[in-house]
Amino acid sequence: MADALPFDPLPILAAELHLPPASVAAVLRLLDEGATVPFLARYRKEVTGGLDEVAIRAISERRDVLVDLDKRRRAILESIAEQGKLTDGLRAALLACVTKAELEDLYLPYRPKRRTRAGMARERGLEPLAARILAQPRTGDPRIDARAFVNATDDATKGVADVDAALAGARDIVAEVAADRADVRARVRQTLRERGVLRSDAIKSKVTGPTKFEGYYEYREGLARLPSHRYLAVRRGEAEGILRVKLEADDAPLIEWTLARMNHDRRSPWAGEMAAAIDDAFSRLIRPAVDGEVLGEVAARAERDAVEVFAANLRELLLAPPFGSRSVVGVDPGLRTGCKCAAVDAQGAFQGHVTVYPHSGDASAARARDDFGAFVGRHRPDAVAVGNGTAGRETEAFVRDALAAAGVKDVLIVAVSESGASVYSASDVARLEFPDLDLTVRGAISIARRLQDPLSELVKVDPQSIGVGQYQHDVAEGLLKKRLDQVVEDCVNGVGVEVNTASAALLAYVSGIGPGLAKAIVAERDRRGGITSRKDLLAVPRLGPRTFEQAAGFLRVRGGTHPLDASAVHPERYGLVEKMARDLGVTLASLVGHAEAVERIEPARYAGGDVGLPTLVDILAELKKPGRDPRREFEAPQFRDDVRTLEDLKTGMELEGVVTNVTAFGAFVDIGVHQDGLVHVSELADRFVRQPSEVARPGMRLKVRVLAVDLPRRRISLSAKGLDNRL
Repeated sequence: MADALPFDPLPILAAELHLPPASVAAVLRLLDEGATVPFLARYRKEVTGGLDEVAIRAISERRDVLVDLDKRRRAILESIAEQGKLTDGLRAALLACVTKAELEDLYLPYRPKRRTRAGMARERGLEPLAARILAQPRTGDPRIDARAFVNATDDATKGVADVDAALAGARDIVAEVAADRADVRARVRQTLRERGVLRSDAIKSKVTGPTKFEGYYEYREGLARLPSHRYLAVRRGEAEGILRVKLEADDAPLIEWTLARMNHDRRSPWAGEMAAAIDDAFSRLIRPAVDGEVLGEVAARAERDAVEVFAANLRELLLAPPFGSRSVVGVDPGLRTGCKCAAVDAQGAFQGHVTVYPHSGDASAARARDDFGAFVGRHRPDAVAVGNGTAGRETEAFVRDALAAAGVKDVLIVAVSESGASVYSASDVARLEFPDLDLTVRGAISIARRLQDPLSELVKVDPQSIGVGQYQHDVAEGLLKKRLDQVVEDCVNGVGVEVNTASAALLAYVSGIGPGLAKAIVAERDRRGGITSRKDLLAVPRLGPRTFEQAAGFLRVRGGTHPLDASAVHPERYGLVEKMARDLGVTLASLVGHAEAVERIEPARYAGGDVGLPTLVDILAELKKPGRDPRREFEAPQFRDDVRTLEDLKTGMELEGVVTNVTAFGAFVDIGVHQDGLVHVSELADRFVRQPSEVARPGMRLKVRVLAVDLPRRRISLSAKGLDNRL
């Protein structure tokens, strides 16, 4: 086995990520010891230098890439050494590689190959003739010298029929030599990245009517400036057989550069053979391979960008303002099958359900008003949450009429996104929660709970089913799932979880817990009749001190035996806070939540050891507002009653809507007509906006003006320019 120095990713990580080596080293050590990202970001700021979740994950993920790269490097070193071709210079070059492309380029000449044209030419003894072409001597005559290699036999795979066959075989060898050169491939790769042009054209035989790819029928754009969403659109068009896609570049300068690197001598009688071989190398070997690599890089970048768009949207949706611990009736609209209505109490517990049929004729509508009014009268909700799917706007109007007819006032009516609700209704989680209820009733319960606390309810749904992405079905499923799970983890731990009311699905995302322990916590909670202290968690089977350390700070026990159990103060700092209370001459219980008393604490007095100012600042903030919710205040959107369908829209009409999705090219807005409208990035604000996410986020209210309505394609173009959105 080829020897190599032990691999240390630390210097590379610190340099690439522009982070202090000490912070990187600390993160790597703690991750290897089993610490989670949320725990490190929240409770180990002194050790990590205050790195946030993004930086910590970047360290972890890049370290994994570098470790995999080193494994590949060692395999390559071993392979070349076994061939007896590993020189000191080659070893040094391989050890210096920091990307897979560099590594594979150097390995290419030594990699065992399939049967190639060059390999067959070597078998026929044509390597010496190829060496003459590579040497570019100023003597000899290719056609005369090639005669010595003619060896006609009955076996075409072994013989050389004539001079032309001999020269062709020799050129095949030269072409492969050129294609295997690391410097040539690197030059071509870099040129394509900087000056390559993506081209797409319609396959005319496939275009029989309007398609969503019409903007790409004669499309050209440089790779260096190509937006990710446009590449993904082109790739989808290619996958659906509508578009033909290729990468264009001017090969002439690259061919000249390659000839110069291979010592092409125009005064040599062998110059023409060399030029022909390099032309062949580019068209047959180099460009097809490097084009694929470069487009693979573009695809990977586009997928990462799409995943980040999805992640940003999901974060906003999960952190949407909660209505809070107030009773709600959820309504899952339906036309023929009726509207399923479910009541939940302030803690989200199911209270009862009814099905009404407001859209099945006048008589049925009258009965529906009476039945719904009676249902609301029994449960007295603070709000009615209406799903925004099919018949959502009509059902909203029905609810308003029914409440007015019943004399019910001061009940908020809110349209709630029902994306993914049907997925939840049929899931194992829903069946375990409500085994005796029809899945449509489960959907109504979910809609009600989404209004109360979007985060707690949406974690029960596969993030990919929530529908706030961009080309989500065109990206690697594993990459998408990993990133979305990270977002959910960050949101759950950022808000904190009430251990006595949280579902197992929510608890599973708490730092260090996971699905198995989450179920065990729920079982222990049920056995005890409630958790009264964070210390009770140590009685949960398989929840040991290490897991407790990672999870405890993110779990809340409201009304528990210890005043700090309802806060984000970690149990490891309880003693410190108790000392603060003693120094102030107050009880711990009176200090928690008493901002004036907390203001009298001098943080520097308590700094020392493993406790620094960052941790002390966090502790004091928690003491002022224990268990504070970082989410925004709830504010209900208002749709116009006279606009319910696409046909109701008129150019120039001004409306208020809710942003449902933000992509790289604009924001989609629900204006209450069952079809979201698009505000292109150029129409989002009166100023220049580079990225839509700068000014728009899912869930925000947005005033818009109708620019155009395309009824056949059901497309709405909107603008937010000139409107008071305070973006």
